[in-house]
Amino acid sequence: MSSSRIKHIILFFFFFNSSIILSQEITSYYLIRHAEKNLRNPDNKNPHLTEQGKIRASNWKKIFKYISFDKIYSTNYFRTQETATPTAEDKGIIVEKYNPKNLYKELLIEKNKGKKILVVGHSDTTPVLANILIGEDIYNSIDESIHGNLYIINIINNKVTYELLNLE
Repeated sequence: MSSSRIKHIILFFFFFNSSIILSQEITSYYLIRHAEKNLRNPDNKNPHLTEQGKIRASNWKKIFKYISFDKIYSTNYFRTQETATPTAEDKGIIVEKYNPKNLYKELLIEKNKGKKILVVGHSDTTPVLANILIGEDIYNSIDESIHGNLYIINIINNKVTYELLNLE
């Protein structure tokens, strides 16, 4: 077989395999808990972020600098909205609100297939959503002192990969 023919065969397989990989829809979820909230008034059910929380929200924007999100979701609380806003503004995306009681219905429907999604949630809802996406009970509620967990879940042709990074 001539070297020219071998090159053509190699190029064919390269482009064929590349097109298969490119044709696979990859859905990526990035899940974080809201940043530090103001706890001075225990009766306040909807507190704003503390100064430290605002710094953390800004740091998330830096961490996500090179990720092209298609959508950013947050619950309808000041702390989650304020955590999502710096990243959303940087990306030119409007934060969409979701009800944590309807996690699966609102966030996992086919409308997000093939997209990169950031979801800002709470200490109890973020691991629940991660578990729903993974299809197993892997993660427990997040300790109230932890605000730097980043759950990354990728779904490629119904195969799920996941990891948890602690960025404290």
